[in-house]
Amino acid sequence: MARTRVRLASLLTLTAALTALVTGCGNSNGNTDTSSKDAAPGDHGGKPVVVVTTTWEGAFAKAAGAEDVKVIVPQSVHHAPDYDPKPSDLAAVGKADFVLYAPFEPYAAKIKDAAGSKAELVEVNLDNDSDKVKAEVAKLGKLFGTEEAAARWTASFDAEYAKLSKDVQGSWPGGKSPAVVSQVFTTWSAKLAGAAPVGTYGPEAVTPAQLAELSGKKPALVLDNAHMSTGTVLPDSGARQIEIVNYPGTDLDLLPVYRNAAAELKKAAGTS
Repeated sequence: MARTRVRLASLLTLTAALTALVTGCGNSNGNTDTSSKDAAPGDHGGKPVVVVTTTWEGAFAKAAGAEDVKVIVPQSVHHAPDYDPKPSDLAAVGKADFVLYAPFEPYAAKIKDAAGSKAELVEVNLDNDSDKVKAEVAKLGKLFGTEEAAARWTASFDAEYAKLSKDVQGSWPGGKSPAVVSQVFTTWSAKLAGAAPVGTYGPEAVTPAQLAELSGKKPALVLDNAHMSTGTVLPDSGARQIEIVNYPGTDLDLLPVYRNAAAELKKAAGTS
């Protein structure tokens, strides 16, 4: 609780400082420059300026056709919701047309308010399930005015996803996918593998009751979340645990996330 009060106090201080900068800074003639403040969303040469909290939202924005994308949370931050926004983060939002965030990132709305930006705040459903990804990309493409780019990306995504899914499913011994237990944010990888999870867990650590229940289902694989791992999920169960990565890299390319998951699943099947 004390840490939360400190963060809120810091954000309030940053709000006051940035407000002073926006309202008090003038040019050499003593006149206030309001060109950025009064610019409407989309007034950047027809291409939207998008600020995103993490590379995950950034990859969705890029897939939808956005070209000017700034990521706030560094990829090196293991758990994005723990990140403390810096003054430069807040200042960047002031130049954006759109700010993308996920509902489990509590600081996102504060970032927009602190910067006093006219940017449109957009909640993104961060889920790598193929159908949900395509729905979000289409939504963002319509919002950005980049529907054609979003459609092109979706076509390439469908082709790549189908190839990876076929490859993984063909790697299972006897062509039969194994029973898997999945962390709640990695069920998309089970779908990629053509496997229906026999149980899910998280995001909290598995309780003794859950441990007994999930182990009793005799899964061959545990699909853990690399960004929220709580260690070995089902010790002594005989299940092989693999780490699934959700967040794209700094290139904001979503497809390697699926390629990496497919590679890990194939290794687990014994056909690297």
